[in-house]
Amino acid sequence: MDITQKIKEHIVNGELPRGVPLRQAELSARYGVSRIPIRDALLSLRAEGWLAPHGKAGVMIPALNWKEAEDLCLMRAELECLLFEMAFDNIQEENVKEARGFLIDLDHENLTLVGRGELNWQFHNALYQAANRPTLQRVVEGLNKQAVRYLGFQYGPLGYRSISQDQHEVLLRLIESKNKQAALNYLRQHIEQAGKLLSEYLKEISY
Repeated sequence: MDITQKIKEHIVNGELPRGVPLRQAELSARYGVSRIPIRDALLSLRAEGWLAPHGKAGVMIPALNWKEAEDLCLMRAELECLLFEMAFDNIQEENVKEARGFLIDLDHENLTLVGRGELNWQFHNALYQAANRPTLQRVVEGLNKQAVRYLGFQYGPLGYRSISQDQHEVLLRLIESKNKQAALNYLRQHIEQAGKLLSEYLKEISY
């Protein structure tokens, strides 16, 4: 696991503090590497939305909050459904097979939260890539990467893992049956249901 992935895991697991500046020297000592890979990792994490500016040149881990979670859900629902609609008629048997392979991988018990987030994106990406719309796909990928920050809630207290897996399988079956409208509706429901559950939970605990 590279430094960027390790920092992501420690952010999701709450091992790094939120709202305080991250010091390159401290991180360098923590992870046993020089400052150069730490600097590169922080730049990458900031670009992906995992870190926010702090002071003139520093960065910090931003707080999680229901408004951001809801915004990510709203954007994902619109853009992913658009991308999926563009892809649907071009999805081939090998795309479905690839997606089902990622679904099987997601059932492994020893996955990290960040690992699950990446596999979840790879599942969806296997279907969306048939659209051949790389610019839109990059935006959708960015939203998914930011949403990984909230997986600790979805796979923890919300217990959404098995529900998500079942919904993924239903989506694949709808694709195999060539039921385009039902598949589009189901994808939107899949995204919105998880987003609503998450944002309502965050409101309750005042994030």
